[in-house]
Amino acid sequence: MVNHPGRGLHRQAVEEIGRRIIRGDHPPGSVLHPDRLETELGVSKTVVREALRVLASKGLIESRQKRGTTIRPRADWNLLDSDLLHWQGSSDPTDAFLEDLAEVRAIVEPAGARLAATRRTESDLAAMRQALDTMAAPGTDADAMVAADLAFHRALLDAAHNELLSRMEVVIEAGLGIRDRIVYGAQHFADSVPVHRELLRAVEAGDPDAAVAAAGSLLAQASADLAAVRARNEPDEETADAVPKEDA
Repeated sequence: MVNHPGRGLHRQAVEEIGRRIIRGDHPPGSVLHPDRLETELGVSKTVVREALRVLASKGLIESRQKRGTTIRPRADWNLLDSDLLHWQGSSDPTDAFLEDLAEVRAIVEPAGARLAATRRTESDLAAMRQALDTMAAPGTDADAMVAADLAFHRALLDAAHNELLSRMEVVIEAGLGIRDRIVYGAQHFADSVPVHRELLRAVEAGDPDAAVAAAGSLLAQASADLAAVRARNEPDEETADAVPKEDA
């Protein structure tokens, strides 16, 4: 098992087995064999047992007498769990997963922006301004841009002062984080600071309608940026067709 400094063996085992399940290495209905996992991961029986207990709490697996430990149907998975969201998006997220996240953001963020415009405090605005200043700073690298973007959107949801809405940050941050890693990592993207600044100004002004419109513009740009990067990364169909195929 790959060793990650600063992470315990238990956590590493949870992540490795969880990622395998999410990727489909162990499809629903298949059986996990703890003894094989011990050998493959190079960990003790206790570590595997505790890892499986955690994965069971996330709805990924279940253990029954005579049947052993099996992968549960995807419908039973706790898809809003932060780990599951991270595991789905950390490798090569599917288009369907990205579309689901984009749709959730489109539902949650404009509503959050509307509430933030009427409920924000000076502390909320200060957090949003600080994140935006980091995004706009010259020489800000991709990792810093991702962190600042996440901080801005977290502050926006917190400014709505709705505990349940704030808890949606786990989904927002998953979608935003995946999008940012793809877009900012490509080094070719539209400047997102102006649309973020437009949203901040609307919230500062206490204008709910303007905040909703600005949130919509921001989401539209985010989707366009992601689509443009993914399109550039797809192989050109004409080029692919032009490659001679070996005789069968």
